Amino acid sequence: MTPKLLSSLVVGIICFAGCTNDIRSISHADYRKPGSYQSQDSSADPGFEYKGELSEFDVLGVARGELTSEASIRRALDDARKVRLHSGSSILLIQSGALLPDGGMVSELGKHFRVMPFSGVPPAPAVLPGRGRDSAATDPETFAKSLRLAAARGGNDVIVCYWGMLECESENLPTKTISWLPVANWVLLDEKQKMRIRLKLAVVDVRSGSWAAFSPTPFESTLLSKRTRRMSADQGQVEQLKLQAYQAGVTDLLHLYSEQIAAH
Repeated sequence: MTPKLLSSLVVGIICFAGCTNDIRSISHADYRKPGSYQSQDSSADPGFEYKGELSEFDVLGVARGELTSEASIRRALDDARKVRLHSGSSILLIQSGALLPDGGMVSELGKHFRVMPFSGVPPAPAVLPGRGRDSAATDPETFAKSLRLAAARGGNDVIVCYWGMLECESENLPTKTISWLPVANWVLLDEKQKMRIRLKLAVVDVRSGSWAAFSPTPFESTLLSKRTRRMSADQGQVEQLKLQAYQAGVTDLLHLYSEQIAAH
């Protein structure tokens, strides 16, 4: 390679620095190259592949487009009850989009309640011979009642379902000059990645169907990483933010719906 060509290549590498943005679900948080929607880990069994998120409408039993009367709204207000958690409460725990909730959330909730992990993989519409898709199989109210029945059969008082979003901004930085390559003085781009996690939790009373929802304060972090360690650095950042968000989520859950437990 001629010196002139090498110089052009190095200049091209330096000019390539820029920003990329990415949004991921906490249930589909494997590392992927900036701008790519495909995970870098393709070794997972197809049965464990990410299949999308649960809808709030599914979990809470809210039918979209349904005709609603003033009388039904008043009746719902009369029947509604506050969601409460007690020291002996048992929780059916669901992480939207995941076959199992993350261990960090199970551990944090397990300090205060009995926790039963449950699948958060969204239901696939049933197809009936000669009739097409079965609308009842994906009706939000039907699905929500199925969740409550499953929770009741497991002896659970409350369903907790949570959703999480990871927002990333990556910036390539031409900050490193290295001398150990076959040709000295090449520039190796480092990356600065800012990441923020936002969490939302829904709490459903199994007996009544009454529910509440809240979001803890988002958490952010900034990380500098080398090209050779992009994946491990990214996943470490993800796990750190998840743990912070789970701790904050459980703390808020206690303060909002179980003052007696939060006081201890």
